[in-house]
Order: sequence, then structure tokens, then C-alpha cells
Amino acid sequence: MKKRFLFFLVCFILSLPTVLAQTKITGTVFDEALNEPIIGAAVVVKGTTTGTVTDIDGNFSLNLHESNSTIVFSYIGMQSQELPAQPNMKVYLKSDSQELGEIVVTGMQKMDKRLFTGATTKITGENAKLDGVADVARALEGKAAGVSVQNVSGTFGSAPKIRVRGATSIYGSSKPLWVVDGVIMEDASDVSADDLASGDPETLISSAIAGLNSDDIESFQVLKDGSATSIYGARAMAGVIVVTTKKGKSGSAHINYTGEFTTRLLPSYSDFDILNSQEQMDIYREMRDKGWFGFSELLNGSNYGVYGKMYELINTYNPKTGTFGLANTTEAKNAYLQQAEYRNTNWFKELFKVNVMQTHSVSMSGGTDKSNYYLSMSVMSDPGWYIDSKVSRYTFNGNVTHDINKYLSFTALGSASYRKQMAPGTMGQNVDVVSGQVRRDFDINPYSFALNSSRALDPDTYYHTNYAPFNIKHELENNKIELNVVD
Repeated sequence: MKKRFLFFLVCFILSLPTVLAQTKITGTVFDEALNEPIIGAAVVVKGTTTGTVTDIDGNFSLNLHESNSTIVFSYIGMQSQELPAQPNMKVYLKSDSQELGEIVVTGMQKMDKRLFTGATTKITGENAKLDGVADVARALEGKAAGVSVQNVSGTFGSAPKIRVRGATSIYGSSKPLWVVDGVIMEDASDVSADDLASGDPETLISSAIAGLNSDDIESFQVLKDGSATSIYGARAMAGVIVVTTKKGKSGSAHINYTGEFTTRLLPSYSDFDILNSQEQMDIYREMRDKGWFGFSELLNGSNYGVYGKMYELINTYNPKTGTFGLANTTEAKNAYLQQAEYRNTNWFKELFKVNVMQTHSVSMSGGTDKSNYYLSMSVMSDPGWYIDSKVSRYTFNGNVTHDINKYLSFTALGSASYRKQMAPGTMGQNVDVVSGQVRRDFDINPYSFALNSSRALDPDTYYHTNYAPFNIKHELENNKIELNVVD
């Protein structure tokens, strides 16, 4: 019995300092703005896991091992407070809400939208991005009121017709000015609106931002009215499109990868009201019966098709075989014309192909409270929608920002792009101002050729165009343009 008493006495003596060292504090946590108690506010001893929460009346009770402890009070939507431990504490927490004002980026400066007197529209990069479309200039289509985007050519590198302040101007050009991160992007070639649809090879380098990767864009700011001229001068008369690229943010480093795989279907004649070969030959036969297809007129004319080729074969003598290309008999001519009648050539299948366009983009961003960085690289490979056309584009974009102090920061920007492109060579157009008809000496635009050529023609036969033998497939193989563009 004596030993048991001694054991409890020793345990009591050992625990006595701990019991004596504990200090109990109480208090109430209030919302400073409403002057009401906060339910469920966290009350934690700084540097430990010891803590509690306030009850329905905002009261708390906490036992401390050290009287000089610091207590941390926190609640969602409130600014945390650190106070020294005291008996009967009354703590008032302030709201942590911050009102973010909308800003306008003019390329030269950022200002509060309420202080900007001009007309402007902001479009985020996520809302503007068109999957499967590598050309950034087409991203504004249907995104901003009053901004007209007309895709006059589907060939990569040719700029769409964009109008911000209307489609008419007595000064001629109505193109908006492109500004990327404060840098004015000049067109490599100054092409008018009428020339965009001409098929002239010069249009392939008419886009000022063809070398910009769409995944790098943070936002578009469209400055619509004349206030932009006070910043950029007379060049901004037709409006300004300010492009802001992505920047790094403080925090851990992030690596992002985006991959796109796009395929295009072949065009179909069922989408167009175009005669097939049987209907065309029926019209040709009626024209022949009315005397429109004379032997000498066709052979000496600048252009001819099925009937002209038939007369050419009849008139071509082979001395080695002692025969003509085609017998000048009714049976032989009817057999030749019947072949053309049943031919029904599908020029879309002959000139177009189904390929997969690939776009791969890798970016890395991060930073601290003082500095941030953003780096990206992208590769776009398009084997082409029609034969003998393809595009490869490589881009790099990087920026680093360092805050020297509260009022001064340093930013370094760098971007580069390389484009290698092959396209059919097409001569410029001649427009009849009376009828509006567009004429070209040699039209080897595959889409235009497929819509405007007779389906009775043989895709492997040479016919006459502009007094010379012409075959579209041979022309595409031998008459093409190779572009190497470095920005």
C-alpha cells in the first residue's frame, strides 16, 4: 500500500509543472464591417497545430502552454490577423475582397476602362482560338461587333479581308493596324483588298501575323474609333488590333503541351449546281448543230476542249504508222464523243487529297514575386489539301519580366518564326469592270479549276489554253512557288 502511494505521488509531482504552465484564454471574433460574431473562424497557436474554432456566438476558448504565444485568427474571405495571447480577447477581422478594374490595352499603355474614351472590344485568347485553323488572323471572325472578317483565300499566309471601321474609304486601303506586345507588325507585302482574291503569289506573304502561334495569345483588343490615331498616327485610321501574348505568373513552373490533328474532306460536286459530262455534251452537240463548232475556228482559236481535241486528232498525221490520230468518219467521231459523254471527270478527286495537318506546341512558364518568364515553341506541318501544296511553320516566343522596384520593371521580349511553303504559281488577274468577270491567262488554282472546267475533259490529256497545250496536273507539277519566310 505504501509503494502504491509513493508511485502516485511521483506521477503527480512530474505532471505538476505542465499543469501549472497551462494558460486558458477566451475571446470573441467579430466581422469588422457588420460588427457581428463570426461562426467557425479558425483560432490557431502560431507555429503549432493547437487550435479551435469559434462557436455560434463567435466565442472561443483555448489552453496555452506558454503565456507569450501568438494567436492566428483566420476566416474565408477575411484578412488573417496575428495577435499576442491575452485574456478576454476581442478580435475584428476585415474583409479580404478586392475589386479588379477592367483595363484597356492600347499597345503602348494600360489604363482603366472607365478612363478610356474610345470604342474598344476585348476578346480573350481562349474565346478567339479556332481549333484546326493555324492562321491567327482568322480568329476574330464573328467575335466582335462591327468587325468584319472575310476569308477570300484558304491558302495559308494570305491575310483575310478584315474591316474594323467599315468597308469603304476614299483613301483606298482600309486595313487595320496589327500591334503585338507594343510592336507594330508591318505587312511583308502591301496588298490591296481587290488583290487578295486575285491568286497572285504576292498574297501569300500579305499576313503580318502568319508567324504567330495561336496558343501564345492572351487576348485581342480591338480599338475601333479615331482615338487610336492619337497613339499610332494616320496608320490607325482603319482601326487597331492589339495582340497581347501570354506572360509567366509567380509560382511553380508549368509545362504545357497542345497537339492538334486536323483533316479536310474532299469537296463534292453535290454541293454545287454544276453540269455533269452528259449534260455538257448535250449542250455541245446542240451548239455544233447550230454551226458554232467549225473545224477551222476551233483549231485556230485560243482555247478548245473536247471538240477541238477531236479535230486536232483528225488533223494529226503520223508518218511512221501512216495513219491519223482519229479517223475522219462518223462512227469514229461518235465513239470519241461518247467516251467524253460518259467520262464525268471528278476534278476534286484528281486535284485534291485527304491529309492530316498537325500542330504541336510546348510552353513553359513560371516565376517568383519579383520575376516571371514564358517560353514556347511550336511546329505546324500541313501536307496540303491539293496536290503540290504544303506548309511547314516553326515558331518561338519568349518573354522575361523583372520588377526592379515598386515603380520600375524590366521586360525582354523575343519571337521568331520560319515558314517553308509550296503553292501553285498563278498569274495575276484581269477584271472586266463592266461584267465583273475575272480572267487569268493560266488559271491553275485547283479549286477554281475544278469548278470552272468541263467534266467531259480527260484529266491526262492536253487541251489548248491561250494557244498552248495545257494539262492542269502537269502544270501543277512543274509550275509552283517555293516560299521561305523568316520573321
